[in-house]
Amino acid sequence: MNCQRISACLLLLPALLPVPLAAHGQSRAFSGGASHRDLDAIGAPIRPMPADPAIAHAISQISPAQIQHTIATLVSFHNRSTVSSTEKDLPSGTGVSAAADWIESQFKEISAACNGCLEVRRDSFIQPAGTGPNARVVQPTPLTNVYAVMRGNDPSQASRMILVTGHYDSRATDVMDTHSEAPGANDDASGVAVSLECARSLSKLKLPATLIFVAVAGEEQGLFGSKHLADLAKQQDWHLEAVLNNDIVGGNRTPPPPRGGSPGTPDPSDKFQDPHAVRVFSESIPSNAPPEEIRRILQLGYESDSPSRELSRAIVDVARTYTARPIPSSLRPALEFRRDRFLRGGDHTSFSLDGFAAVRFTEWREDFNHQHQNVRVEDGVQYGDLLKYVDFDYVARVARLNAATMAELGAAPPEPITVQYPAEKGFSNALNNTTIQWTGGVNAPADTHYEIVWRTLDAPDWQRSIPADKLGTVTDGKFSSTPDGQFSVQLPISKDNVIFGVRAVDGRGHRSPAVVPWPAR
Repeated sequence: MNCQRISACLLLLPALLPVPLAAHGQSRAFSGGASHRDLDAIGAPIRPMPADPAIAHAISQISPAQIQHTIATLVSFHNRSTVSSTEKDLPSGTGVSAAADWIESQFKEISAACNGCLEVRRDSFIQPAGTGPNARVVQPTPLTNVYAVMRGNDPSQASRMILVTGHYDSRATDVMDTHSEAPGANDDASGVAVSLECARSLSKLKLPATLIFVAVAGEEQGLFGSKHLADLAKQQDWHLEAVLNNDIVGGNRTPPPPRGGSPGTPDPSDKFQDPHAVRVFSESIPSNAPPEEIRRILQLGYESDSPSRELSRAIVDVARTYTARPIPSSLRPALEFRRDRFLRGGDHTSFSLDGFAAVRFTEWREDFNHQHQNVRVEDGVQYGDLLKYVDFDYVARVARLNAATMAELGAAPPEPITVQYPAEKGFSNALNNTTIQWTGGVNAPADTHYEIVWRTLDAPDWQRSIPADKLGTVTDGKFSSTPDGQFSVQLPISKDNVIFGVRAVDGRGHRSPAVVPWPAR
């Protein structure tokens, strides 16, 4: 099957099975023809990583009932418009500032239950007034991001960070309206619920790397909260390896039209919602890439191998193990190869622009009657982002995938560095054999080994792999290492036909995202 629309092909798959998701994008080189090809002469098809019992137990604790409570409480603040922080006439216990206080209290409650394992913080600042006729902040306005940090328990790895976020502000039809009902149940109390459930479920684990759980403000006004936090991370030199942004992950469950239909019933196309798929958007060329790097990316054919794209593939890898259960508990991530939905954006973009790997999770199909709309009934149609349209079981499935991804990345060894094709003279770098060199990640644990992965040029995901230390014959290739952490392999596969990657794996099977080799200079 030649899949030109990756997400459409994924819909044809059953719940994830222990076979590569990339099989739906199988290249001609793997689908018959010659009886022997270099592409599949060595290695084996990608297999699911082994489940970590501690991670599996942690994510099993994620509760749809707790998620419902979180979303219902956020809805009870009535209007969480970012600019409501400047209003003086709001009823007590309503508005964006009251919501921030409540989120902070939830992080503190989770921390108390794990003997202070979370450092709960407020990133508060004044957003300057915008200029121009379409400004969404018209006076200096207080904004607050609320977040909690769970420090890694390995001092040599704790500087590595994985972050999950959702935005807690909401909006009515008029983005400047601070008083009309704006429940924001799906957009984006659902994402905040994911962040809180990740904190709640993972707080009892001991992981080498640091996890950060966030609720940002100012998304509807222009991504202001996430920009401030991303800039802070860059200024403070956070080693932020992955950002998981959850925005509109409520699994909208608008009821289908009644039999025979009636004027003003919901769009019948709502029947196409998929409660077992979540879109994972990732950028192609890195947002912060300078022109020279963009030229090299295009020359090498690495348009689909940005750090964000490799993060999305790592999420698929995690899903094979932790959310591949039979319906009704399964959830498959659909690789969406663009930064965000068409002509739209989200908080992960702020982190991408600052050079961090970031992706967005969003339900399969949005209902725009229940997004950015005043609560009302017109011609028999209910408008508004109401609690009753959220599928709490779906949000729980998304939260489990986020939590499993955070835990697996937090447990995995650091990615290999300086992954490259060695400099060679003349045409030798175009020979059919391929040599890859790399250096082990900083302070990588002693049980770290490395795995070579590859895929054909038309495949969306990694297809085959081989442990580097298994390459030991003239037929299969060669592997060498040095005591100072330098590694080299030679494979009997031409780089003309595949994209290679190298990923780190520990003794329990936790895997880092893959890193593609660049030509040495």
